[in-house]
Amino acid sequence: MRLGSGTFAACCVVIEVLGVALFLRGFFPAPVCSFSGTEHQTESPAPEPSAGAISNWTKLPPPLFSKVVIMLIDALRDDFVFGSKGVKFMPYTTYLVEKGSSHSFVAEAKPPTVTMPRIKALMTGSLPGFIDVVRNLNSPTLLEDNVITRAKAAGKRIIFYGDETWVKLFPKHFVEYDGTTSFFVSDYTEVDDNVTRHLDKVLKRRDWDVLILHYLGLDHIGHTSGPSSPLIGRKLSEMDSVLMKIHTSLLSEERETLLPNLLVLCGDHGMSEAGGHGASSVEEVNTAMILISSAFERKPGDVRRPKYIQQTDLAATLSIGLGLPIPKSSIGNLIFPVVEGKPMREQLRFLHLNTVQLSKLLQENVPSYKKEPGFEQFKVSERLHGNWVRLYLEENSSEVLSNLGSKVRRQYLDALRALSLSLSRQAAQYDVYSMAVGTVLVLEVLALLLLSGPRALSGKAELDVPLPSPAFSLLCYLLPLGLAALHVTVCTSAGGTCYLCSLPWLTAGGVMVLISTLLCAVLSALTGMFAGGKRLSKNPPQCNSRSSELDLLILLGTVGHTLSLGASSFIEEEPQTWYFLVNTLCLALCHEIYRNCFLGDDCAPQRCPHAGEDFDGVAAAPQGKSPGPDVWELDRASRHPSPLGVLRGPERWMVLASPWLILTCCRLLRSLNQTGVQWAHRPDLGHWLTSPDHKVELSVLAAVSLIMIFVLVQKRCSLASKVAMAFGLLGIYCYRVAIGNLLFPWQQNNKDISKGITEARFVYVFVLGILFTGTKGLLKSQITADDFTVKTVGLWEIYSGLVLLAALLLRPHNLPVLALSLVIQTIMTQFVWRPLRHNAAEVTVMHYWFGQAFFYFQGNSNSIATVDISAGFVGLDAYVEIPAMLLTTFATYTGPVLWASHLVNFLTSEASSGSALSHACFCYALICSIPVSAYIIFVTSLRYHLFIWSVFSPKLLYEGMHLLITAAVCVFFTAMDQTNTKS
Repeated sequence: MRLGSGTFAACCVVIEVLGVALFLRGFFPAPVCSFSGTEHQTESPAPEPSAGAISNWTKLPPPLFSKVVIMLIDALRDDFVFGSKGVKFMPYTTYLVEKGSSHSFVAEAKPPTVTMPRIKALMTGSLPGFIDVVRNLNSPTLLEDNVITRAKAAGKRIIFYGDETWVKLFPKHFVEYDGTTSFFVSDYTEVDDNVTRHLDKVLKRRDWDVLILHYLGLDHIGHTSGPSSPLIGRKLSEMDSVLMKIHTSLLSEERETLLPNLLVLCGDHGMSEAGGHGASSVEEVNTAMILISSAFERKPGDVRRPKYIQQTDLAATLSIGLGLPIPKSSIGNLIFPVVEGKPMREQLRFLHLNTVQLSKLLQENVPSYKKEPGFEQFKVSERLHGNWVRLYLEENSSEVLSNLGSKVRRQYLDALRALSLSLSRQAAQYDVYSMAVGTVLVLEVLALLLLSGPRALSGKAELDVPLPSPAFSLLCYLLPLGLAALHVTVCTSAGGTCYLCSLPWLTAGGVMVLISTLLCAVLSALTGMFAGGKRLSKNPPQCNSRSSELDLLILLGTVGHTLSLGASSFIEEEPQTWYFLVNTLCLALCHEIYRNCFLGDDCAPQRCPHAGEDFDGVAAAPQGKSPGPDVWELDRASRHPSPLGVLRGPERWMVLASPWLILTCCRLLRSLNQTGVQWAHRPDLGHWLTSPDHKVELSVLAAVSLIMIFVLVQKRCSLASKVAMAFGLLGIYCYRVAIGNLLFPWQQNNKDISKGITEARFVYVFVLGILFTGTKGLLKSQITADDFTVKTVGLWEIYSGLVLLAALLLRPHNLPVLALSLVIQTIMTQFVWRPLRHNAAEVTVMHYWFGQAFFYFQGNSNSIATVDISAGFVGLDAYVEIPAMLLTTFATYTGPVLWASHLVNFLTSEASSGSALSHACFCYALICSIPVSAYIIFVTSLRYHLFIWSVFSPKLLYEGMHLLITAAVCVFFTAMDQTNTKS
């Protein structure tokens, strides 16, 4: 059975995607939780310890507060309240912090710092799994024990207004609610007005116990404009006035109630300097939390500086404050300042309830819990507490009782910290079996790609898939049986905790058969390689020094980048790795060009017979087709042994200057967006351009970039597509003016700012029109066997439509990134790849490297915080899940997608058959599979690393998504290969 190398590579990448998905399912585990669930909510609380005396405190303590209001401001990082911005824009809040009856804290949010996991942490006190960063897009019902469920079961009436994530997590829990979508980030006014408009009515009512308000505007401003935007100050002032309204209303109501009220001001996560959030910086994990109540009396001169706590501590504190049991899966500690004004016996009772809950959770999740320091301290605290109760019941009010009470309190607080720390260390329960199976699949695919490389890159670009020999046939029968036995053994011993064990037996059996088949294929490839090794060693392919040098650079660059993924610092600073590789590639090309130009024909490149020899040029056009001008040009050049030697005049000088022009463009792009960790905080051109004082400069730069895009793209488009491209680019500028990013020449400022929905949809019409025209051209070239030019124009128009879509989705200061990407592609095509006649494998690797570099040039990093989710809502007036996800993904991976699309255009127009595309598909699959496979091994070995969740896990998600895009690219390459073959 013979397969084209492109088809073979596409199949391998698809299987690899399945392996990575299985690995991810096992790697992102379920968090530490109580196995008793919520079905035992009526169980009796732990009684007060006693030593020789009978205590009558066997029930939960009564509530500390009459009503609780939780005002959650999305992305409220700590310095927005406790820093200079808080002093300037939130005067009432600052007064409460410095002089009012309040306790202030800096609450640390564990990764992932996105909204849904943080809500879960606040209400359950547990650490959500990292995979919740994906579930954040469509939150499922929260089944874990939590404060909201407990409060509802206790008869509390809960009202909610704000982010609809709460409604999805807690359906049928609120007696009244009004949810607003959290993903439409272009809206930062109505999304908060919809919350505030209910306040006057609900504050006058007395028929509720808990009020939850989730404001989204601050987070949306950060996503669209960043933390330095002047809109931040206005939004903070608005939130300050809302807080003052709520606080004054609660104070006036307390005159008629026996218990005080509690107002909680907090954030779910912070905000990075770029406006996003994902857990890679202090600004993203440190949030403000202020507890305000008349119960927190403050003496004159009492200065309370914000203390550091964990965000998970709020669940236990709210439970105690409402007189509820602490959620069973909570790993948080009671925020002690809330109860330090109570009598000693009540303080110790609250601390005892918290330590008992944590000790039970520890026993359920840690087999050797008795050896944990926190458990030992808890037992000591409980004994001392019993002695204190005995003395107290004997009405002993001596100094001994007071000193013993203080000692017990300190012991409890130490035990709480130790128990919480022990539970935090157990937060990752990896599904090692699913991880191992996924890793085996990925490594088998990589082995197949490596072993098939020499034949896949041969001139015919085809692979023989031989039937296994009888020995291997027997092995392929025995392997599935052995793996099935192993699967049964693991699943019976694991108790059904593995994901793979929870699948139907038919599905799990299919996975085992797939693993067996791949292993047999690897063994067959090894056998064939050894059998033909002797013959190949007698006639080794002779390559010139130029090819060897470039191949050596590609090999060292790939290996070096792959090895760098094993270190957290190199992952954080991966942009620098790609910048270095691209710059080194340009210098290598410069050396090659100069040597060929000045040393003459003696050093002219010779073709390697195994590296796609049909890519040199077109000896004869396919019958019935007329080759395009680019094809004939390459054909003529290929007849000369040294194409650089015959160049004269400006063209020769452009070839000599091309590497330096590319290096200059790359240096400018590095200054536009600082990314990574070490340099992300430094000012760059992007920050300068996006400041309100430089809107004119940004407008001029955006206009110039759009003109450059039109000039570079339209040259190979049809007349209709040229017109559509011109109107589309004009519509993009109008869209940016409408939303306030840019200015028209006759405007001084943007007073009337709209959402730009009409303008964006205007552009979408032209994008779809260009894509439709290009697709129609491709289909026409196949159905009617029309001119070869129709196909190349159709492909280019599809590429042009993607460029127009990218220009719409990218932020205005990133338009130069798109324009310079097109400039570099043009320079490389005209003055590097054609004159030097690189083969398909080399051209593919260069496209891949530049695509990776441009992923970081546009401001991305390996942190989730740099994902620009605002791109997913361009032209939408409401949140629509699938379009928003597709647009966000395309905007994030614009660089790799456009360079891969350009690769298809270049190879299709420059080669006479489909073998170049087959070579490209295989090389693209291989060069993507190597780092993915190595990274899976690194992550598995470093799964207990300190930065596994903040550094390694986000990168793992990026690698998985990039592999999925690679699979789509390979499938497209294969489709184009098939159409070329039919041609």
